[in-house]
Amino acid sequence: MQTQKTPPKKGNLREHSLPRLLVLLNREKKTGTLRVSTSLFTKKLYFISGNIIFASSDYEDDRLGEVLLKIGKINLEQYEKSVELLKKTGKRQGAILVELGYLTPKELFWSVKYQVQEIVYSLFQLEEGEYEFLENEVPPDEVITLKIGMGDLIYEGVKRINNWTRIQREMPPMDTVLSISKDRAAVFQEIKLDQADKEILSLVDGKRTIKEILNNSKQGSFTALKTLYVLYSIGILEETTQLDEKTAPSEDSKQSEPLSAEMKELIAEIEELHSKLNSLSAHELLGLGPDSTPSDAKKQYYHLAKRYHPDRYVQINLEGFKEKLTDIFDALTKAYRSIKDGTANEQSEVQPQEEQAPPEVPPEVQALRQFKRGIKEMKGGNYWLAAEAFRWATRLDPTEPKYWSYLSKALTHIPKRLKQAEEALLEAIKLDQYNSEYYSDLGNIYLKAGLKKRARRQFEKALSLDRSNQDAQQGLQALEEVG
Repeated sequence: MQTQKTPPKKGNLREHSLPRLLVLLNREKKTGTLRVSTSLFTKKLYFISGNIIFASSDYEDDRLGEVLLKIGKINLEQYEKSVELLKKTGKRQGAILVELGYLTPKELFWSVKYQVQEIVYSLFQLEEGEYEFLENEVPPDEVITLKIGMGDLIYEGVKRINNWTRIQREMPPMDTVLSISKDRAAVFQEIKLDQADKEILSLVDGKRTIKEILNNSKQGSFTALKTLYVLYSIGILEETTQLDEKTAPSEDSKQSEPLSAEMKELIAEIEELHSKLNSLSAHELLGLGPDSTPSDAKKQYYHLAKRYHPDRYVQINLEGFKEKLTDIFDALTKAYRSIKDGTANEQSEVQPQEEQAPPEVPPEVQALRQFKRGIKEMKGGNYWLAAEAFRWATRLDPTEPKYWSYLSKALTHIPKRLKQAEEALLEAIKLDQYNSEYYSDLGNIYLKAGLKKRARRQFEKALSLDRSNQDAQQGLQALEEVG
């Protein structure tokens, strides 16, 4: 295995990868402050035991009021009123917004978490900037502590990068063979890979080069490269040395690598539990006593659901193993629901049935389900149903730009919906101003509407962000042809 270059605790992002720096701080369980500075701003990420708990920025557009104004949580009048009181009282703007009734305490917590995440994501857009990690320097006690999964933060941050050259520069050469690392860090368990990413990961077999993976992926070369980049940065993927390639078994003789004693014990545990599913009551399955409280049930359910989640063990290729994990996961969900709903005593056994939604499904999860339903409908040519699903996704999670983008895509296929398609895409751009695809899509909407000057501006904007944007190039060519 070839090891990646470890970034120093002080340097410039031009020479050192931010994802690898964050992974390093996470794995070493560092406590302190990562300060990143440019000529325009200074942003700080605060760590406790390797986890980002908060972020701050002196860039005006990152302030809470401005963030809420941009995403439509407050209007201009409410914003100006809160700023006026802030100057008079010196109170935090978030507290003022709650006092004025513009936000509930729960919405304030969500808003601050969103603000922190956006500050973190904005750092992934930087191609250069001085950084320094200040050991044991932590924020004052009054700062809200937010524990945010490092894996998912890096995953989302990298997904927002739209610069092919930059990502390629931070990756090994295109003829490098990648393989799945045998030394998986805990950060891997936090990442929720979607189906597209799993398809890309499945192409990593220790034989294909990066170039071959990109050429074989159904998701497109740039999407595949971003996925490889994030998985490589956090250590899920590693470079395969020539020795590894020579000693790797052929496709015909390829067998699973020897399992560790710990993994063998886990497999035996899963086999045994699966064999007992039909004979266990809900309380027995969750390991609860007769006097257990609803809180005990919830805590135990989440503990077991995490332990037996099928996505945790993608490296195990035993026949039927994933299906057994899925059965166990479904049975745990059904058992918890029956206890929560008070129907556990009415049934003597818990059997794996069709997949049911987990209890108290967060809006973000519901939104993702609607989004996936929209994708399915759109692939089938059912644009009305697709638009309905995407619209539901934007209502449930209005802060996710891709939901607005796909709503726009669906609407462009429906007669007399170009105006609505434009409005949806403008919402996406508000949330992600550096996505080249959004501008080229907007250019195509204007082109359809016969608004040539507007179309040209959007295509040129798209190319200023990503010179390789083929849709924008073709759009400008189409404008030249029509005069």
